[in-house]
Amino acid sequence: MNPVRSLAHSPLANESQGDLGGATSNGMNFESLKKDTKYHWTNHVIRKMLFYGLSPDRVKRVIRNPKRVEEGIAENTIGVMSPSTNTKKPTEVWVMYQDKLKVKSEKLKVGNKKIIISAWRYPGISPIGKKIAIPQDILEELKNDGIF
Repeated sequence: MNPVRSLAHSPLANESQGDLGGATSNGMNFESLKKDTKYHWTNHVIRKMLFYGLSPDRVKRVIRNPKRVEEGIAENTIGVMSPSTNTKKPTEVWVMYQDKLKVKSEKLKVGNKKIIISAWRYPGISPIGKKIAIPQDILEELKNDGIF
């Protein structure tokens, strides 16, 4: 049996409605993220974690022990990075989050949790201090979710 499944046959087939359910991919259970006491996970970051093959533990580790910290590409956000250990094909794992102690939102009732907005793999080594433009459709999606 082939362990790789098509997205059309997975529990994520109706993710466009925003319902990720108890979806698992590669052994990752995203249902437990709703019960996380330190972090609020957006649907956007869960989709990106599936796309890039990142586990929740890897994303938390990047936040706790970043190699580099920069101002986020969206307002009131923080971007943190951790490099991969592969020297032949280097990549970086980036995470963008908001510290809710500094930002108030009417739509989100998350208490003192950090809101993890997005996570991605950057191919190669990113330039230090340069801003990367956020795509307009992603910015609109985050505004509709009440993140910004």
